[in-house]
Amino acid sequence: MEARFNYVKSAPGVFKAMLGLGEYLQECGLEESLINLVHFRASQINGCAYCLDMHSKDLRAAGETEQRLYSLEAWRECPYYTDRERAALAWTEAVTLVADGRVPDEVYENVRQHFSEKELADLTLAVVAINGWNRLNIAARIVPGDYKPGQFRLPKTA
Repeated sequence: MEARFNYVKSAPGVFKAMLGLGEYLQECGLEESLINLVHFRASQINGCAYCLDMHSKDLRAAGETEQRLYSLEAWRECPYYTDRERAALAWTEAVTLVADGRVPDEVYENVRQHFSEKELADLTLAVVAINGWNRLNIAARIVPGDYKPGQFRLPKTA
């Protein structure tokens, strides 16, 4: 399999802009594990092989269990996720699939029980960012497999 084009080399500003979203999300205060779980779920929905490879590796490196990773598509039927994670996953699905019927009020009411307004804005940006990455990577047919855990993580500032 070959990539169609390499947007990192041909348009480095695109890559830099997307990394800027990641930099903000890294410092926003949401749990890194939650952001990676949301990114993994949206990537499942969108079928982005590169992002599935990346986020599964990051989740495993952070100590995520295989059971939770393998069951993520069926999170509603599994006891392995916290109420906060469930609210975030429902929000992720609704925002990712927004063209299928908007974001339902009941999903919003539920997520607001677990996230402050700032956290909800940050969570929404996390969903927007991964959907952007998914679309870039799918369109370019970026080949998965070579990602190393934490490869694009910025060093923590003191």
